[in-house]
Amino acid sequence: MNNSKTSTISPQKAGMGGIFAVACVLFSSHAGGGFATGNQATQYYAQYGWTAPIAAVIAMGLLAWTIRECMVMYNSRGLTSYKELFRTLYHPFDRLEWIFEIYFNIMVICAVSAVIAGAASLFDRLGIFPYAAAVVLVGAVLLCLTIFGAQLVSRASTVMSIVILACCAVIFTMGIAARTDVIHEIFSNFQAPEGFHMGNAILNAFVYAGFQAVVIPTMIKCGVPLKNSRNASKAMTISFVMNAIALAMSCIMLLGWYQEFTAAGETTLPSLYICNQIGIPALYWFYNVALLFCFISTGVTTVYGFVSRFEHLKALSGIRKPVARRAVVSCFCMIISMGVSMVGLDKIIKYGYGYCGYLGIVIIIVPFLTVGVYKNRKYIKEHPETETADTANTIASTTAEPAI
Repeated sequence: MNNSKTSTISPQKAGMGGIFAVACVLFSSHAGGGFATGNQATQYYAQYGWTAPIAAVIAMGLLAWTIRECMVMYNSRGLTSYKELFRTLYHPFDRLEWIFEIYFNIMVICAVSAVIAGAASLFDRLGIFPYAAAVVLVGAVLLCLTIFGAQLVSRASTVMSIVILACCAVIFTMGIAARTDVIHEIFSNFQAPEGFHMGNAILNAFVYAGFQAVVIPTMIKCGVPLKNSRNASKAMTISFVMNAIALAMSCIMLLGWYQEFTAAGETTLPSLYICNQIGIPALYWFYNVALLFCFISTGVTTVYGFVSRFEHLKALSGIRKPVARRAVVSCFCMIISMGVSMVGLDKIIKYGYGYCGYLGIVIIIVPFLTVGVYKNRKYIKEHPETETADTANTIASTTAEPAI
């Protein structure tokens, strides 16, 4: 996730720069290591045939609209935390905000587990370490970096994200071009698994948006400079276009190669398999390295965010040294995540992300797109002055949350 600042230029340029920067934060949060592996797109879209890109676009629309409502509610009322945001949404049932806290922490554990499982699968696939040994190694590296090198890795994560996105653009384009005949046949004949219908595709879109909504705490902080609903709408429209195109291209490519990579047993890292089949060794190894660093950077920033929230608990007040407190919380998070990662990336994405996605539908997506929309429109109507504010010239700096 990028921390962006616009320079001191004309108000119009500064405003558009701020809007675009916020849009890019959501894009980089989505298009991380999990997206780059192709695992999520395969499980939630590609395996269901021609509906894949349609469902992907619906999911990105739901996510962008939800976060738009979050930012409008947060900024119009001058809220200061995601807890206040959810209290406002659930009012008069304010205490229900703890449900989001549970959802959020489970998603963080799942995200770290997916990072460890993804990196371990990469080592295992390359024949460097067996899976179990790789889990221990990756967990130990993440633990050390979280305690001693989180800021360095956080700064490097932006570069890794750019490299991953550049590689994905090349792979998606070449992967689609190599299977245009198969892709044409799928869409011409509306090929889908037996018994599958559009309702399943729409449900998957809601589930996907449900677990991606874990980025809300980051987005509302980064979206503070978007002072009115018009600017929030512009930022989320731009982000929707970026995310929808990237995810739809991924789905289309995976559809073209689906029979081949499933037959080869490469469902865990399908994009990497396709990259290898394209036949450009330099691209394949470059992608391996970039994917590994993207996993590491996502894992470190995610664990660091987890540590920042829990290192000041009263239960740890007896530990005076901050490094020691961070080490204790990091170890707790890492032990649980390493244990979960032993089930493998496929099951983490299917069950961990999936069940959190269902919970996200109930506590985030549906409430914000119904009650949230109503409360925002009513508040703006009663307080029209909230719509006269313009976009600030700077973007809030924030610690990155998991790139899901």
